[in-house]
Amino acid sequence: MMKKTRMFSLAIATALAVLCHAGAAAEEAALPQASPPAGMTIGAVLAGKMFSRAALAYNGGRFGDERVFGMSALLVHHPQGDLLIDAGFGRNVDVHIETTPWLMRKVSRYEKETPVAQQLAAAGIDPGRLKGVVITHAHWDHVSGLEDLPGVPVWVNQAELDFIRSGHETTELARRLDLKTYQVYAFGGPAYLGFPASHDVFGDGSVVLVPAPGHTPGSTIVFVSLPGGQRYALVGDLVWQIEGVDLPAEKPWISRRLVDFDQEATRALVQRMHELKRRLPALVVLPAHDRRLWEQLPRLR
Repeated sequence: MMKKTRMFSLAIATALAVLCHAGAAAEEAALPQASPPAGMTIGAVLAGKMFSRAALAYNGGRFGDERVFGMSALLVHHPQGDLLIDAGFGRNVDVHIETTPWLMRKVSRYEKETPVAQQLAAAGIDPGRLKGVVITHAHWDHVSGLEDLPGVPVWVNQAELDFIRSGHETTELARRLDLKTYQVYAFGGPAYLGFPASHDVFGDGSVVLVPAPGHTPGSTIVFVSLPGGQRYALVGDLVWQIEGVDLPAEKPWISRRLVDFDQEATRALVQRMHELKRRLPALVVLPAHDRRLWEQLPRLR
């Protein structure tokens, strides 16, 4: 009888452990509460293209599959101030691209579109009155447009600012621009969707930054929540095309060697975002350069 009682107790304990684990996983996967204000909107600003091959974008891609890599920014219109995420190609991109590796220039070509600052002005938005520009990381194609936004605060975490100042070759353009407007933010908020800390830009959960070191030491993922319930995760260059998250598939070896600062950390983050998207199918994951997805977003008007 005692043996049966012990077995029953063990079964109950095992079941409770499974339930607790499932509860913890569900809690981690649940979309955090957010209270975006009614007037909040987003607008995609498409500011350039590069043309490459799927085979160079993710493991398993084909050389016969040409891909458009968008160079874009996202304007978040919020009652507390307009915030830009990344900056796309600037008007001097012909000069800026010379800071990239020779091999990258040889295997891809680019096409200019209207720079972000010019598109903002055309939409009646004074670029000089932006709350700031959050850069997902400091590579050339994300900072090029900053040259056209003099005086606008550039939001960056300390790890990425240290990376810029380290002299690393992939941040050459960021140093050439010699920006005086860096505004350093800290991840002083609580854990968010499995990430260890966060920074709530407006204090209402509508724009939340989390640390995602790997592609660069201070890479950041930006979660955006809209009043209608839409949720987005801007993952920067964690992957270049959505197949990277969906399959999942990291960048091919040569691409990783060229651009990923910590390949192991990047690989782990790709898997984390794959699992997160699987558990939260309503979450739209936006790689910075997947033009197919950016063209589905509301456009800046």
